[in-house]
Amino acid sequence: MKVLHSVHPEDFKAYGTSLIRERFLIDNTVQKDAINCVYTHYDRMIVGTANPITRELILENYPNLRAGYFLERREIGIINVAGEGTVTADGQAYNLKKFDCLYIGKGVKQVTFSSKNNEDASVFYLLSAPAHMAYPTTFMGINDAAKVEAGNVATANLRTIKKYIHAEGIKSCQLVMGLTILHPGSVWNTMPAHTHDRRMEVYFYFDLAEGQRIVHYMGEGDETRHIIMNNYDAVVSPPWSIHSGSGTSNYNFIWGMAGENLDYTDMDVISISELR
Repeated sequence: MKVLHSVHPEDFKAYGTSLIRERFLIDNTVQKDAINCVYTHYDRMIVGTANPITRELILENYPNLRAGYFLERREIGIINVAGEGTVTADGQAYNLKKFDCLYIGKGVKQVTFSSKNNEDASVFYLLSAPAHMAYPTTFMGINDAAKVEAGNVATANLRTIKKYIHAEGIKSCQLVMGLTILHPGSVWNTMPAHTHDRRMEVYFYFDLAEGQRIVHYMGEGDETRHIIMNNYDAVVSPPWSIHSGSGTSNYNFIWGMAGENLDYTDMDVISISELR
């Protein structure tokens, strides 16, 4: 399992394109009939995908964890971003359509993934953080998730936010997780930008049309950098970094956090006029 180490904001100012991509970009995880995960030293988050097509995939243990099984001391949030499929947790099967979410708590020994239709296979996005206690495995469909409408057409950021794992939603130890759907004609997400020094965050971009790209912005508000991203790419944002993006067309993205609290609104907003 690839490992991403923490970066100091002063060091980040000297990074060029290739080093930014090496230290923060998580790409090429979606591969046929495979589970691929990356371990980050930001709140010990693990980021990954499962793409079952011709066979059922098992979430295997990793030597990095020094554990008896993957979720021995961890929790995991799963959102399906493609065709309908099934996640099974210790023998209990959960059917996930596109945009549905499943939380699995600490202590579940076996997790498997399968697709309902090989021609329209599932892509499951995975976020896992350390857990100090066991919360129950919980399914939430997109229609049951808390819904927030944000932005407007005039500023090209009209979007629908769906909150799954958070203080008022699915219970967890550290994980906060949901997704944002950008409406046609809107390309900006999370603007005005913000940071939250108490939590790290990961963005996973999907439903980006072939040949289109996303410009993801990061760095301190007065010292920003950017990274060009493709469909199914994820990017790690340290607590000191903004996380915002604009695309050459509309797209969707999953946001996920871990750290000091589960409060979705814990944000330190940076006004647009203050960005540099």
